[in-house]
Amino acid sequence: MSALAAPTASLIPAPRPSADGDAVDVLPVLYVPEARQWLSASEGRVAPEGYSWMQGVHWVAASGMYVPRRYRSHGPRSFGPTTVVIAQLLAELSPCRPGIEYLMRRTGLSERAVEYHLQMLRETGLLAWELRGTRVAGEQAQASVYVRMLPPAFDTALGIRTVLRDETAPAYTRAVTGIAEAGRELMARLGKKASRKVRRPRSKTSSRTVAKGVARSSSNASVTAVSDGTRCTPMGGTSSGVSTAGTTSIPPESKLASGVSKLSPPKKSTAKAYGRRKLNTVGRRFQLAHELTQELDWLRGCSVPRIAWVARNVADAGWTVTDVKGWLHLRGEAAHVRRGSGLLAVLLSNAVTVLDTPEKRAAAVEQWRGAQEAARRHRIQQVRARTERYEGDWQAPSSRSVQREVEAAFAQVREAVNGGRHQGHSADGQDTPLEMSEEERKDLVAAAAGELMRGETTLITSLDRETAVRIYGERLVRRAHQIERGFRSSLMTNGHR
Repeated sequence: MSALAAPTASLIPAPRPSADGDAVDVLPVLYVPEARQWLSASEGRVAPEGYSWMQGVHWVAASGMYVPRRYRSHGPRSFGPTTVVIAQLLAELSPCRPGIEYLMRRTGLSERAVEYHLQMLRETGLLAWELRGTRVAGEQAQASVYVRMLPPAFDTALGIRTVLRDETAPAYTRAVTGIAEAGRELMARLGKKASRKVRRPRSKTSSRTVAKGVARSSSNASVTAVSDGTRCTPMGGTSSGVSTAGTTSIPPESKLASGVSKLSPPKKSTAKAYGRRKLNTVGRRFQLAHELTQELDWLRGCSVPRIAWVARNVADAGWTVTDVKGWLHLRGEAAHVRRGSGLLAVLLSNAVTVLDTPEKRAAAVEQWRGAQEAARRHRIQQVRARTERYEGDWQAPSSRSVQREVEAAFAQVREAVNGGRHQGHSADGQDTPLEMSEEERKDLVAAAAGELMRGETTLITSLDRETAVRIYGERLVRRAHQIERGFRSSLMTNGHR
């Protein structure tokens, strides 16, 4: 039981006649429905001041007559110290008009937690609405105005006698006229509790941390005793004239014989592995979503929370990003992606059902890796073939008409080099145009243009510039020489889609 709680038997005395004829009754369960939580409908009486009201708060907290979980399945489990702390803040206010943000700032609780504790104070009859707050859109929120009340069960348990001095006044204005002899001792104990401040209890984690820190500091403390009047100087000495060497404790020989300390090594924390916090279910989902957005190109830029929700089933099943890649290869990916999260949701459907064992996932991953290796080798072969085509010997074009024209051009070049007469020269050594029809020239121009689009310049560069310009035109010849210069540059890559 908490420090502020007392045994229920001492707070609710057994029925026995007192010296002045009064009797103290055993009370039923304490609960006020919402319809009677207003001041006009309340059966309690108004507390004269904050001190008397805190006596009633401590009595309710220690009596155990109110259990919140009897009436709802959520919220706090008991009327505990946190509720008493909020009651202390309410006792300081006059009028009692607390704002939710004010209580959140003073206690460090969330908005929902503050609302829960205010509801418990109303359900026990300790608070009553005088004016309920409003929240209207576009206007400033208005805080509720409460009246501090003492429930009838409190007066009955302690044998407090009350009287309504004005017959026309409401019943909640009745005043105290006396108390039963059996309740005087209990009222005195409640008065001591009301005069003390109750602090909000720390969480169990922080308590363990403080305890470990105290134990660590005590174990690392010096064995030299220092008197109260002794203070340390900057050089490590003391201002006291008495030597402290005689107070040094020497360990026994049994602890120094082996030279090994018998202190147990500090326990390693299981909450962290390899310096990182162990992830829970939601953390694993977000981790997998982040890796997917980094590894898959068509998921780049997608919202990580949305991807975490889409991949929640495979993340909960323990899948890694490699397992997802293996499944996507087995499932098949789309060529054009318009919405990455939607496509991933479709591709991951029934993934956990199909690959329901680690062995099946491992087989899918091996198949994906084999396909990746085959694609890598295919790319290498393509690059090697393109390099050999560009840097190796020239290969004849596949078109027969183009081949005939190329062979004629090469024959003319060879005859010119040998000093002979060719088709482009006359008997007197004057150049004559090649005997080529306009249709044939158009075919050559179209063939050369198609080769240039694929990055091949053989048809044009195999001829001298003057002949090439006469056949193909200045534009195609200039483009062919630009592509040839690009082949010799390491900053340009040629290819086609």
